[in-house]
Amino acid sequence: MTERSPGMIYDLSGRHLLTPADPEVPVRMRRLAQLGLGDDADPHLDEFARRAGDITRAPLAMVNFIQEDRQYLGGLYTGTSIPAALRAGLAGRTFSREHGYCPHVVVRRKALVLDDVCDYPRFAGNPVVDEIGIRSYLGAPLIDRTGVALGTVCVVDVEPRPWGRPGLETIKALASELVAQIQAREGS
Repeated sequence: MTERSPGMIYDLSGRHLLTPADPEVPVRMRRLAQLGLGDDADPHLDEFARRAGDITRAPLAMVNFIQEDRQYLGGLYTGTSIPAALRAGLAGRTFSREHGYCPHVVVRRKALVLDDVCDYPRFAGNPVVDEIGIRSYLGAPLIDRTGVALGTVCVVDVEPRPWGRPGLETIKALASELVAQIQAREGS
C-alpha cells in the first residue's frame, strides 16, 4: 500500500520514500532548455541508447531527462525481447517521475546497480515492477559541466541480471561519454 504526498510516494509498511524529493528541478529545467533537451526524441540519443543496450546486452536502454512531474526519454532503445505491451507503453517517451529508478540516480548523483529490484524493499515497491515487469536496473547520472544532473543513461531488463562491478564501470563510462557529446553539441 502506498500514500501520496506532493511529488513523492511513501510505502506505508515501512515509510520508505519511494520517489525522492528533487530540489534541483528548476535549475535542471533551465539547463535542459538551454541545451534543447528533454522535449523531443533525438536520433543521436536513440543511437546512443541502442549502443548502450548492445554493450550491456540489455533489452531496454534509455537516455532519460528528469523533469518536475515527468521523465522524458530523449533516447530510447527497445530490443526484440521486450514485451509488446512494454514497447507500446514507452512509445510516448513520457512517464511519471514516480515510475522507475532514474529519479533516485539524479537526486543521489551516483550510479545505481540493482541486480534484482525485488531484493531491495525500497525499490521493489516501485510501480514499474508490477506494471511492466522490470526486474533489474543499471543507471548513471548525466552531470554536465555546470554541475547540473540533467538525467540518466540507464539499461533495464525484465529478468534479474548480475551487473556487478563491470556493469557499474560500463554505465559510468557511458554516462561520461554522453555528457562529453552533449557538451560538444553545445559548443557547435
